[in-house]
Order: sequence, then C-alpha cells, then structure tokens
Amino acid sequence: MLIHHWKNGGKPSRVVVIGANGFVGSTIIRHTISRKIPLCPITRADVDLLRSDAATKLSALLRPKDVVVATSAIAPVKTPDMLIDNITLSTAIADAITLQPVAHLINVGSDAIYADSPHPLMENSRREPVSLHGAMHFVRELLLNAATTEAIFTTIRPTLIYGHNDPHNGYGPNRFRRLAQKGEPIVLFGEGEEKRDHIWVEDVAELVLRIIVNRSEGVLNAATGTLISFREVANMIVGLAEKPVSVLDSPRIGPMPHNGYRPFDPAETYKSFPDFKYTMPNEGFAHSQLDSPGAK
Repeated sequence: MLIHHWKNGGKPSRVVVIGANGFVGSTIIRHTISRKIPLCPITRADVDLLRSDAATKLSALLRPKDVVVATSAIAPVKTPDMLIDNITLSTAIADAITLQPVAHLINVGSDAIYADSPHPLMENSRREPVSLHGAMHFVRELLLNAATTEAIFTTIRPTLIYGHNDPHNGYGPNRFRRLAQKGEPIVLFGEGEEKRDHIWVEDVAELVLRIIVNRSEGVLNAATGTLISFREVANMIVGLAEKPVSVLDSPRIGPMPHNGYRPFDPAETYKSFPDFKYTMPNEGFAHSQLDSPGAK
C-alpha cells in the first residue's frame, strides 16, 4: 500500500525529525546522517509541543521542501491525561504543517491501532484500538493526515520495538536484556506463553529512510512476520548473557493482551522494498546486547 513517487530513489533537500532525542528519532537521525542527507533535528528544547505557542514556533522552523518525520509521543499511554497530552502534541504538529506546508510528512505510529485478530494483520486490517495507547495513535494519524492537504502523507506502524537505549523498559526484550546483564532473574507473566512479533529499532529506521528516499506515500506495517513467545524471548536473552540467569513464571493477573496472539503478514514490506530483509529476533537480540547500537 505504498506508492513510490521517486521510483529510482532521490535525495530530499532536508529531513526534519521531530523527537530527535527519542529512542526511534535518534536512530532515524543516525541513518539519515549515514546517507548524507541534510538534517534538522528538533527536540523539546527547540519546541515544547505542549505549549500554546508550539505550532507557531515549529512552523517557523519548517520549509516547503522538507520531509518531516514525526516521532514525538508520550508513550506508552496509560492514563486519560496522557492521551490528552498526546492529542495536544499531535495537534501542534498538525497545526504547524497547516501554517507551513511541507513536501512529505511521515508519521511513526503503532500497530496498536488494529483490532485483535487470529489472522495475520495487514495494512488494510480493521482499525479498532482496544487501549488508550492505540486510541492515541489512531487519533494522531487522523490529525496529521488531515493537515497534509499539500503534502504526501505516510504512516509506518511498527509492532513491539526493541533495541539499545530504549527508555521504556517495557516487558519483553529490552527489560529482559537489562535484567540478564545484572544477573537478575527474568520473571514472566504467567508462563510467558503469549506470542508476539518484535522488530529491531534499526529496521524501523531503515524502513523510514527508504520511505524518505523513494518519497513513498501510504501505509506500511513494520513487523517481521515471525511470532515467538515471551518465554522464547527470555531464553534467547539468557543464552546471550554472560552471567547465569533464571527464567521464572508468575501468576498471571488479568487476560493476555491481544488474546496472546498478534500475527503479521509482512508481504507489503517485501513488495515495496524487495531487497529489504527484516532482522530476525536471535540476531537482533544479539546486537542489542552491545554497549553501543548495532548497525545493519
């Protein structure tokens, strides 16, 4: 579901990354620098997107030929107040784009907007978020898309992202890696039986750069198509650890998210970028053990 407006590739005059200090944003910046593409990183120190003057300040930094990559978010969204703040943040970006139109706007979203399904999710799967986090990304897409009357709009929807320097320490590879490095036990929810897809942050950044240089328009999921249980994730991390680490079960409280099963069909990625290969979990986890980010 991507349309390449630059079929032979190209080099934009400038890439603006909103959320440049973030986990995903900083990785996109490294990939942009490696392609020698002019860059304008924007952090909260430059524009506080929660302030009333954010749209005006941000629009003043933009140019008509810019590619803008929006990564800023307060995540994961766990409370109604966090949802409201994220809508305020996204509205500021949308209003800035309205004040100063750009050539291409890329939204880094989330697979959380999709309804649960036993069938592999695709880019045209039903959007019906079941969490505040998913609702935030759903509204964010609508707001940003509505602002791009004079620009190409693209949304990339990654599944669970892992990698070095992730600040969230969420349940999964990032938390398990940190526990293993300290020699502490990895405690699973239940028996860790639910199966999910996991994507390396470097792959997300690489896909964003391909979208940039091909001036691609539309929607793309970012998921490997490989499902593994959280117990398998833990065992892979333990196998990479320098210290002995135990994996422990714990009583599960509440239902398993997404009914314990969240499959994806990555066909659109390979159709859009035939030479791209997702990094499989065992390789990505090994890179994430390093003291500095790996490069694909």
